[in-house]
Parts: sequence; C-alpha cells; structure tokens
Amino acid sequence: MSICRELYLAQDDLPYEEELLRKPFSLKLWWCYLVARREAPFEKRKGIYERALNALPGSYKLWYAYLTELLNFVRTLNVPITDDAAEQLGSILNDDQFCSSKGKTKHELWLEFCDLVTRHAKEVSGIDVDAIIRGGIHKFTDEVGRLWTSLACYYIRKGLFDKARDVFEEGMCTVITVRDFSVIFDAYVEFEQGMADCMMEEDLDSESTEDDGQEKSDLEVGIRSDITNSKFEEKLLSGFWLDDDKVADLLMARLDNLIVRRPELINTVSLRQNPHHVGQWHLGVKLFMGDLGKQISTYTEAVRTVDPMKAVGEPHTLWVAFAKLYEEHNDLAKARVIFDKAVQVDYKTVDNLASVWCEWAEMEIRHKNFKAALELLRRATAEPSVEVQRRVAAAAWNKEPVQMKLHKSLRVWSLYVDLEESLGTLESTRAVYERMLDLRIATPLIIINYACLLEDNKYFEDAFKVYERGVKIFNYPHMRDIWVTYLSKFVKRYGKTKLERARELFERACQMTPADCVKPLYLQYAKLEEDYGLVKRAMKVYDQATKAVPSNEKLDMYEIYIARSAEMFGASRTREIYQQAIESGLPEKDVKKMCLRYAELEKKLGELDRARGIYGYASQFAHPVSDQDLWKKWHDFERKDQSMSIYDAKDRSKLARVTEDCMAALEKLGFVSAGVQTQADGRDWLERGMMMQRKVVVAIAMVMLRRTVKASGLML
Repeated sequence: MSICRELYLAQDDLPYEEELLRKPFSLKLWWCYLVARREAPFEKRKGIYERALNALPGSYKLWYAYLTELLNFVRTLNVPITDDAAEQLGSILNDDQFCSSKGKTKHELWLEFCDLVTRHAKEVSGIDVDAIIRGGIHKFTDEVGRLWTSLACYYIRKGLFDKARDVFEEGMCTVITVRDFSVIFDAYVEFEQGMADCMMEEDLDSESTEDDGQEKSDLEVGIRSDITNSKFEEKLLSGFWLDDDKVADLLMARLDNLIVRRPELINTVSLRQNPHHVGQWHLGVKLFMGDLGKQISTYTEAVRTVDPMKAVGEPHTLWVAFAKLYEEHNDLAKARVIFDKAVQVDYKTVDNLASVWCEWAEMEIRHKNFKAALELLRRATAEPSVEVQRRVAAAAWNKEPVQMKLHKSLRVWSLYVDLEESLGTLESTRAVYERMLDLRIATPLIIINYACLLEDNKYFEDAFKVYERGVKIFNYPHMRDIWVTYLSKFVKRYGKTKLERARELFERACQMTPADCVKPLYLQYAKLEEDYGLVKRAMKVYDQATKAVPSNEKLDMYEIYIARSAEMFGASRTREIYQQAIESGLPEKDVKKMCLRYAELEKKLGELDRARGIYGYASQFAHPVSDQDLWKKWHDFERKDQSMSIYDAKDRSKLARVTEDCMAALEKLGFVSAGVQTQADGRDWLERGMMMQRKVVVAIAMVMLRRTVKASGLML
C-alpha cells in the first residue's frame, strides 16, 4: 500500500520533528507544530494529532481541537449516513442512564432516530428498525400517529410499497385518537395519490416512446417486482389484468376505496376510545347500509362488547335494532332468538328490560301473532317464584337482577292490559286491572280507564268502587282527575235519585282537596244542587266556596256567587253578598272593584244615598292621584245627581280647605300620575299623606250626614 506524497515530511517539518524528539511531552511544541501546518491537508494534520494524543492523552485542548476539526471535515465530505450512526443512536435510546449534554429528552431522541432511519432507509442495515419504532409506539402514546407514519415511510424508501400499505392499515386500525388517525390517513392518501400520479406519468411516457427496450424506472420496478421476477410468472399471467403495464387504474381504485372507507375507520377509532358507546355502534351499522352481512357482524360484535353497566346510551336498543334487522328481512325465527337472548341480559334499569319485552310483543302483534304476544306479556308480568327468589338471595349479589323487578314494570303492564282489553274477555281484563291495583303500580289514568271499562259493560257500582280505591291510593294533585271524573259519572248516572250520597261524596271531596284546587269541585257541587237539589243549599255551597278558596280566587268566586244569586232571587238579595265580600278581607284592589260594582247596583236600584256611602267607604282604598278611576266615577255620579247645590258655603269651604291641605301634602310627597314616589323617609311622608286622605273622607262623610239631616228637617 503506497503512501500519499502529501503525507511525507517536508523540509519545513524537520525542525519541529527534531525538537519533538528531544521534548515529546511538550504541549506548547505540539501546538506550535499544528499551527504551523494549518494549511496542510487534513490527513497530515490528523497524523500529527494522533501522535500528539499518544504522547499527551489527557490534554483537553488537543482533544477538543482534534474532534472539532474532525467533525468539520466529515460535514464537508457529505458522506452518507452509515449503520454506525443509527447503532449509536439506538444504543443511546436503550441506555436508561444516558443523559444528553444538550438537554434532549428521550422523546426527542426517538423522533430523531425515526427521522434518521426513514430518510436513509437504504443505507441502514443490521438494525431492526421495525421493532425499534414499534417499541416507541408503545412507549410514547402522544406521538403514535407520527411514529406509524415514520415506519411506513421507512418501507416506502426501501421500495416495499405493499409493506408500507400494511403498516398504514395497521396504524389506522390501532390508534385510539382522531388526531393520530388523521395524521396516518392523510399520509396514506398522499402516498396512494403520489403512486397513482407517478404511474400515470410513466404510462404517458411509455406511450410516447417507441423503444420497447427502454429501461424502466425504479418505482415501476418496485411496484411490479413480484410480477416480472421470472419468465414463468410472465407466461402464467399473460393476458390477465395483473400483467397490464398500465396499473394507474388499480392505484386510483385503491385511492377511491381508501377515501370511501374513511367514515368507517373513524367510527372504529371512536369505538376503540369507548367500546361501550351505544350511539357509535348504531352509526357503524348505518355505514354498512345495504350490506346485510356486515350489519349482522357489527350488531353481533356490539352486543358482545357493550357492558350494560358501563354503556353510554341505552344498551337495549342494540338488541332491539338487531332483532328488527332480521324482521325487516322476514326472518322472524332469528328475530325471536335475538329477543330471547336480550331478555336474559342484566340491564342497568328495569325500563331497559321492559322495553325489550314490549318490542318483542309489538313485533308479534305486527305479524298478527296475538296469542304469542299475550303469552309473552304473561311471562313478563309473572312474579318470580319463591324458589327463584331464594336462589337470588342466596347468591348474595351486590345488585338484584332487573328480571326480579320486571313484574312491577308499569310499561309492561300497560301494554298487557291494552292487549288484553282488545283481545281478551272482560274477566281476564278485570283480572289484569285488579293485579295492577294489588301491586300498587296503577296510575290515575289506569284507574279511570278501568272504571270506564266497567261502565261500558254496565257494572256501574263496581266502577264507583274502583274510583273509591283510586282516591284512597293517591294524594293531590294526582287524585284530582279521579275525583272530577268520579263525581261527574256519579251525577250523570243517578242524578237526584241518590242525592244524599252525592252530597256526601262532594263534601268528602272538598274536604280532601287543597284550597288552591277546590274551586272546580265547589262549582260542580253547586251545579248539582241547582239541577237536582235546593237553591238555598246551592247558595250555601257558594258561600262555603268563598271561604274555602285562596285570596286570589275569592273575587271570582264572589262574582259567580252574586251572579247566581241575582239570577235566582233578584238583585236586591245580593246586597248581603256584597257586604260580606267587602268585609271578608279581600285585597284592597279587589275591595275597590267590589265597591264600585256594589255602588252601580245601588244606583240601578235608585238608592243614591247608599251608593254615595259606598263611594265614601271605597275612597279610603283609592289614592286621589294614582287611582283616579274611583274618584272620577264618584264625581260623575255627584254631577249627574246634581246634588252639589245642597252643600252650604261653610261645608264647601271646609271641604275645599281640607282638600287643598291634602293636595299640598301630596305635592310635597312627590306624587305623580304614574304612581307614588317617596324620598328617603318615604314611610313617614306616606303616613302623613294617609292622615290627610282620612280627613278628606271625614269631611265628605260630614257633608253627607248634614244633607241627610236637612232632608229630614232636623238640626245638626
């Protein structure tokens, strides 16, 4: 092996060499030698560095200068990455004690390694890149999508395109986040699209070239490597579409299929996140609309995977939809098998199990199998035997199975009684209703339906007994509809023939009913007395109602009372009711309304003095500014009566003076037409204003008294 002439010692090197023979351990001398030969080739300087480090192995200065210069030389050479770099980085990743001098984390080193092996896939050998990257996938879950893409890129650069597709498919089928899926899917689509574009360009080039012996590109050879390996394969595949040089259509078909599969793949990702999500399973079935085999396999996997206790959504809907799928394809035998398995599942709530039984029965009804539907509902509503209850208790389960509570499900019983009422006999239907009442699962609507069934079959007394049981079972507000229906049916049936019994029912109903709900019952009671009883008792009922209803309904009740009394006894008989209403403690606004109506009545009857007295009494509840309606009506009444002339000058001046004082006080208070506005000490001002208002009332009353005395010829 010959040595390059540039490495020979030159004449200028002899002084340094002679001096180094005398002082081989002098750092200064070695450094001066290197400085003097800084323009020499790197190979020569490398020899000097090696000799210096052999003499001074502990010199940091020499090591640092040597390594820096060596690194710069390697960079200038642009030498391709070798196995050593990958092996060193791999050993670093396997060393748990390694600490990067630049502060890089294991995660960053993993990503660098992935970039290294994928960019230089053909240059790296002797390293199991697949195993290393898969280890990183299991270790670093936040970069799963990027690592799968790196592994696929590694095989792409090595020309193993089918293996790259397998990696892409495996990655999409294992990631559990949509973000990682999107990274892999986008890279996969880009790869397939690039392959298709490349093949289309090569097909165009091949058509324009007449030379059949033209060398094929590396990519085309890679794609069809398994076809053109031997003459035997070429002969075997001759004439088939696989032997066609134009495979662009195949690649485009792969790309289209990948894009079409995207919703299905996203659905599988969501199911890997939560396999107990019922809605995602239903969505997965919809994606296979038209493909019965895949729909059946999806439902089968769903019912096996979903745990009813952990399910998000209603797990029973999977079983029901599975059975309906067979029903839609006229396979009732398999649909019944699905339902039979579904009713044995331990659901989280009884309502889920009841829904399955009801859906099963409704399927039988849709196909006219009424006896089978009745038999199913009898099975569902049958109470578990003592032996079954004993075994369940002995099992010491933390939660009692829902099958033990199904016989008290209102939903199943409601369907059962409806079907029995439509298809069964009266006795069987009554037995179902009675069983519901015994289990105390009946609702007010069921009570009313049971009673109506008995009435339709002329069992009136039995119907009334059902109503009685209903009002004993329920409290307000649930019993309200039962009482209203009960009383209406009783009155309609017997009328005046059993009046005392009807009165007892009404009295009991009114006693059991809260004040805010009793008004309709009293009106119904009064109507009974008006139609079949005594008018005086009807008035007594109205009087009781005015005392029983709450304050916000008293005015309406008194209005009805007054109207009925006027119709039956005349307007003059309503004075006592008006007087009672005014003194009954109505709210002030209702008192004013009642007083105005009372005054109108007295005016119609010609009792003007009584009307004037009522206006005077009502004025203490009406503010002169904010409640001008009453004062205007009183003023119009006095003007119409033309009785202002009877006031003597003294009375008018006294009234005017008191009124002026009152209005002056009101102005100080800041009263406006829209209402009363008070200052900070508004309560004191308001009390003073009310005192002034009372003075006005007293003055008016004095004037009225004087007028009455003068009319009688007496002196005051």
